[in-house]
Amino acid sequence: MLKNIFIPFLIAFFSLSLTTTAFAFQLDSLTSTEGLQFESSPDTTPTVEAVSDDLAFSESPDTTLSQDGSKLDKSTTNVSSSNSDTGKKSLWSIFIAGLIGGFAALLMPCIFPMLPLTVSYFTKQSGSRASGISKALLYSLFIIVIYVALGMIITIAFGSDALNALSTNGIFNFLFFLLLVVFAASFFGAFEITLPSSFVNKMDAKSDKGGLIGLFFMAFSLSLVSFSCTGPIIGTLLVEAASKGERLGPAIGMLGFSIALAIPFGLFAMFPSMLKSLPKSGGWLNSVKVVLGFLELALALKFLSNVDLAYHWNWLDREVFLSLWIAIFGLMGLYLIGKIKFSHDSDLKFLSVPRTLLAVMVFSFVVYMVPGLWGAPLKSISAFLPPSATQDFDLSAGVASAPAHSDGKVKKYTEIFHERGTPKGFDPYYDYDQALETAKELNKPVLIDFTGWNCVNCREMEANVWTDPGVAKLLKEDFVMAELFVDDKTELPANEQFISKYSGKKIKTIGNKNSDFQASTFNSNSQPLYVIVDASGKVLVPQSGANRNIEQYKAFLQKGIDAYRAKQ
Repeated sequence: MLKNIFIPFLIAFFSLSLTTTAFAFQLDSLTSTEGLQFESSPDTTPTVEAVSDDLAFSESPDTTLSQDGSKLDKSTTNVSSSNSDTGKKSLWSIFIAGLIGGFAALLMPCIFPMLPLTVSYFTKQSGSRASGISKALLYSLFIIVIYVALGMIITIAFGSDALNALSTNGIFNFLFFLLLVVFAASFFGAFEITLPSSFVNKMDAKSDKGGLIGLFFMAFSLSLVSFSCTGPIIGTLLVEAASKGERLGPAIGMLGFSIALAIPFGLFAMFPSMLKSLPKSGGWLNSVKVVLGFLELALALKFLSNVDLAYHWNWLDREVFLSLWIAIFGLMGLYLIGKIKFSHDSDLKFLSVPRTLLAVMVFSFVVYMVPGLWGAPLKSISAFLPPSATQDFDLSAGVASAPAHSDGKVKKYTEIFHERGTPKGFDPYYDYDQALETAKELNKPVLIDFTGWNCVNCREMEANVWTDPGVAKLLKEDFVMAELFVDDKTELPANEQFISKYSGKKIKTIGNKNSDFQASTFNSNSQPLYVIVDASGKVLVPQSGANRNIEQYKAFLQKGIDAYRAKQ
């Protein structure tokens, strides 16, 4: 039961990048100024993995070419609106992450004490209640404008192509890792991230002007003065938005963030009596920062893992990653019960009930992760862990199980992908043309799995759907599987590099080749994408994306098998 109740609350933070810890801290503060409670956002896992940085996608032509040069019947392929749908889902997840981040920022030590002071200023300095409310609402609107403008600047400066490149670029992913570590250190109290004081003072001085200009600079001053607290949250949100590769991602993220930040100012101005219900400032505010620091540190490892997998550094195997997470969340639990302190913490005289419950959740999460060191599937967090194939020591059932069939062929690229990318117990091909040849020999359909090292949904499908005995039986016995990684950075031999007829760019890596094939043939750049074709490459049934409903996914596979047999 703990797994079903507590673990999803912690895990959803990583799917949205930020947590609803802020809400819980506020709840706890009503009963004790030292306590806190942690809740997490709804599970909205990202569904779009950006394509290689060497590709620019546009409308696919009516007739496309397969890798062997043969024409594909475009009428048989399922050219759907999956890309736009997944893009919308991704933008919604970014907006919700921004909303959660804004509420978390509201309970930062740099902002929370300013809330009653600012609202009191509007209510007392204005000639009437209506005037005070209108000024507070304008102030809130200017907060939204300022932060959305920041997101738009990021969008215009980088552009959608650059954001797509950032999502899979090793250098930027490594820089994101370092950046989040710096943010975590800032939340722990090692230093404060501040803007130049001269600039802040100039902006603050302009806030004394009356009218709209004065209100604008009051909002701008809030943004600047609170930067030491909000900077890491904003930075994390922008990093997460960039990693989605969405053109409007940064602006949408900042919209959610600013709305959450602005709502209380307008709300309390309309209902000043609600200010009495606010908890008093105290040491609990710093506890919010520290807990977010631990979560920033845990999230940073995901970006490092992305680089490690794509470039085959082999630093973060699954058990190494889990060991680090166990240590991070173990320290978080010790912090919550007062066994460790940071420089800016107040003395913790007693544990409040919400803080105790949060500590129980965190320690339960740690205990849940421990069996993963010996190969337990950990399905609740599988989407965020390195592939199970990277596990060196695995006692889980089925580790020693052999693939259902093996034709003795030397499979192309197997040394790159099989040991670290393929779920244990499966034996796919990693080259599309070779998979088609085998399909002809075995008289079986081909399941093309467009996947990626950095694909969160792919890991979730492999851990939660492919492990179902019925699904696994169909995949192993009735299909020739082709697992095509779209973000691998291994360079192709010089004689295999080519200029894409689809994008016009040079295809230099295995990932470039597979992502170009996916985009040009199936008009999609999202992963995972599952396509069932016959031995000639003709699509048998409409393609499918991530489908966590086991029965529906099994029906999709069976439909492909039936369509293949009907042609025989």
